[in-house]
Amino acid sequence: MGKISTLRPSGYTKTSGGAAENLAAAFLERRGLGIVLRNYRCRGGEVDLICRDRRALVFVEVRLRSNPDFGGAAASITRDKQARIILAAEHYLATLTTANVDCRFDCVLLDRLSPDSIEWIRDAFALS
Repeated sequence: MGKISTLRPSGYTKTSGGAAENLAAAFLERRGLGIVLRNYRCRGGEVDLICRDRRALVFVEVRLRSNPDFGGAAASITRDKQARIILAAEHYLATLTTANVDCRFDCVLLDRLSPDSIEWIRDAFALS
């Protein structure tokens, strides 16, 4: 069984990744999404944020990539990374008591630690 991390304290900024997740969470909350969990992990996968958008669950990958030499934040979400996110999402969905929950996979991309640098891609990828 995988280890589950619940919502972290609002002051969580231990790393630049944590700071990026905090910026992304605040950004999404301002747009009406509720944060359900942060850093959900299971064997073989992880989801940065799990949010609720009305009746849908949204699995969010947050990427901070300040050096564009390697393709930027979007390019860093490879097929393998998507597969690990999907695996964790499927694991999380299996823990729910309700069936047939709508879900989607979004990405929040940052090229620096600033709310002005956020790019939100809804439905960035899907179950294959």
